[in-house]
Amino acid sequence: MKLSARNVLSGTVTDVTKGQTTAHVKIALPGGSVITASITNEAVDELGDQAAAVIKASDVIVGKA
Repeated sequence: MKLSARNVLSGTVTDVTKGQTTAHVKIALPGGSVITASITNEAVDELGDQAAAVIKASDVIVGKA
């Protein structure tokens, strides 16, 4: 699959917390960083132990305290 997003980070799913319609998924990356994403419960049901976080820069806001 070819994507316009250039930031694809592969890792291991370490935690899933389901809500009524969406779930929070934690993906541990090599090196120790963890990414948390909010996805639908249906998508979680199709997720395996290995996953990739695809980040499109125009949709990410990063701030410093």
